[in-house]
Amino acid sequence: MSNAMTEGNPWKLILKFTLPLFLGNLFQQAYNVADAAIVGQTLGADALAAVGATGSVQFLILGFCIGAANGFAIPVASLFGARKEDEMRRNVYTGGVLTAIISIALMITTALLAHVILHALQIPAEIYDNTYWYIFVIFLGIPCTFFYNFFSSILRAIGDSKTPFLFLAFSSVLNIGLDFFCILVLKWGVAGAAIATIFSQGLSAVLCYALIRRKFVILRLRKEDKVIEKEAVLKLLNMGVPMGLQFSITAIGCMVMQSGNNALGTVYVSGFAAGTKINNFMQCPYDALATAVCTFCSQNYGGGKGERIQQGLKIGLLLAVCWGVLGGLILIFFGRRMCMIFMSADNAEALNAGAQYLRCVGYFWILLGFLNVTRLTTQGLGWSRRAVFSGAFELGARVLVTLVFVPRYGYTAICFADQMAWVAAVIYIVPTCMKAMRHAQAEIASGQLTLS
Repeated sequence: MSNAMTEGNPWKLILKFTLPLFLGNLFQQAYNVADAAIVGQTLGADALAAVGATGSVQFLILGFCIGAANGFAIPVASLFGARKEDEMRRNVYTGGVLTAIISIALMITTALLAHVILHALQIPAEIYDNTYWYIFVIFLGIPCTFFYNFFSSILRAIGDSKTPFLFLAFSSVLNIGLDFFCILVLKWGVAGAAIATIFSQGLSAVLCYALIRRKFVILRLRKEDKVIEKEAVLKLLNMGVPMGLQFSITAIGCMVMQSGNNALGTVYVSGFAAGTKINNFMQCPYDALATAVCTFCSQNYGGGKGERIQQGLKIGLLLAVCWGVLGGLILIFFGRRMCMIFMSADNAEALNAGAQYLRCVGYFWILLGFLNVTRLTTQGLGWSRRAVFSGAFELGARVLVTLVFVPRYGYTAICFADQMAWVAAVIYIVPTCMKAMRHAQAEIASGQLTLS
């Protein structure tokens, strides 16, 4: 069921790999969209604001988990491409142990600091209680999120993007049903939406693990594979921690931006929450494409196929341009209507705020494609520590806009903060990616390829 991407037509391989990833990302976003839509339509705009007010801190913590899980899979993809299966399985086992340790530590720390985090975000008093219980439950579910993404990343590393999608599709449907049950039947409010989300994602993780043990012989761990080697630990942390930090550094900028927006009032919190949900949903094709190109380049790097690395990157950038144009037009012309998924037409001010944010995002949408593809490719070629600086550029841009321009221009400045972050990051990461690709090709040509 594994699929090597070192042979065959690059276009066909990347598109075939991207489609299940894209559908899986849609279902992943369906978790958040279902929570927000059901909460907004059944509990009201204030409850929606409570769910949306912590979006940046969720990105900070859960983004680290997702980034680290993806990073742990990069050496697996390279070793799979190099046909070093014994070493690959030892890396899988080590990655699982690190996932358990890190996820439990994060769960305990964030749950204990939930009140401190919410005060730092300047959560309005009228939505504070609902916001606390929502984010507290999400923090308790960190191991579910981390392990699901770890198992999914390992499967994608060996060329299988279909299996994670199938499990996620099932659990997403379950999540929507549990949302209605927990909110409308059990009357658990916004906490019920969080419980539905983490239960569904935890079930997806369990199912993924069970299938790996049963169906994927290449990943089935033997006694001799269950060892912790210092070299493997350092290699995985060298990939996983920078990728996780890249997400987290970006999220810190989002937290600063969201804190500034929260201070503008509940109307803008609700509108911004709806707009960011749509924004994240529209990023699904970019995320899928970037992951596919990263896996393609990483496997071919391990397999010593330098020319195919360049082909994969070119294909990824071309497809990113196509979605950049189409997606940008959708956000510009249909943003307000899309925000009505989360709020009724009676919330005119909040709808207008969400539509304004999406219009501004749409004008710069193409840049996000270049950023995602080049950043993940850079990481896939082993330059995770270099790629993390793109997050630092995003952080700097968001902080600058929030501290300097929001006091003067208010919500209009918030609507351009993301785009300024993308501009700053692209200026850095595109030439860095080109350098990483040339370095990988030079290693392959000289016969001095290393996968450390």
